[in-house]
Amino acid sequence: MVTVSDRLRGDLCSALVPGAGLEQIGAELSRVIAPVVAHDALRCGVMNPASGWGATSLAFWHGYVPDLGRALLGADGLQMAVRDVVGDAVPVVVADLGVGSDGCDRLPTGNRVGEELRFALRDARGVWGLLCLLRAAGGRPFNDADARRIAGVGPSLIAALRGYVTAEPGVPATREPPPGMLVVGGDGRVRAMTPQARRWLEAMAARLSVPEWLTEASYASLATAVRENRRHQRLCVPSVGSGWWTAIEAQPLGTSGDVAILVQRATGALLLPSFCDWYGITARERQIMQRLQHGSAPKQVARAFDLSVHTVNDHLKAIFRKTGTGGRDELMAAINA
Repeated sequence: MVTVSDRLRGDLCSALVPGAGLEQIGAELSRVIAPVVAHDALRCGVMNPASGWGATSLAFWHGYVPDLGRALLGADGLQMAVRDVVGDAVPVVVADLGVGSDGCDRLPTGNRVGEELRFALRDARGVWGLLCLLRAAGGRPFNDADARRIAGVGPSLIAALRGYVTAEPGVPATREPPPGMLVVGGDGRVRAMTPQARRWLEAMAARLSVPEWLTEASYASLATAVRENRRHQRLCVPSVGSGWWTAIEAQPLGTSGDVAILVQRATGALLLPSFCDWYGITARERQIMQRLQHGSAPKQVARAFDLSVHTVNDHLKAIFRKTGTGGRDELMAAINA
């Protein structure tokens, strides 16, 4: 018997089509979620528990004009929005966005924006992102029933997002570009960029049809997070972004307000925490993977953890099944350079 939850999960999985653009996916997510909670625009920022609830590694947008999107990724950025809701028993809040007079508070229809319902995607493993639904000013306000209904979407949406990320082949088919770097100034604009960084950005833009405003606003938001927290930020973008798991690290350049952002393929220690989150790897399985990374054979792994070789092999079979890899060599190729 197919339940409502099963049908919703199937519809969400169908909306998250590998190879489709971020705005196309955003429109499909909006279509699927509209019967649950009516809205005029949708955004969904995606992260994984190991990376913390700062900057997002993927984002789907539908119905937001660029000026409004930039504003929401600026001072009232996603990490602040998640911070508002993540600790609540029911992680849903309503923000009134119907302020301002400079035109950035409007929808594509010309209507002024009203309220935004913000829901943290959270399970036992941690926070996977933030789903926001926007209504035009003058419409019916969001209420407790809306909050309960959108909370019911959480498990199905998290499962669909994990399926979307892990549908990609574990080992990329082509070689990634060399590491690149860009510098974001205090005004949020890119001040300098190496040719290698441009190749990374072009690969992401081409693969996911990322609009130029979203690329610029995302790096500006990451730089803002570095300045506010006064420490470096790191995120790991799944391979759906460019064809390779990508590590993006940002850190301040002295006291000038400039922020340097390094973009490179994520491997080894940079990749493993996020990789284990997305593929549902357990703590023991992760320990075994770390030993394999350092060249240990199953017998050595068994001795290290006081396990039988049979038990280690059972764990390896579970890892291969979850990651879709055909053995140790293919698994190591997926997580090591």
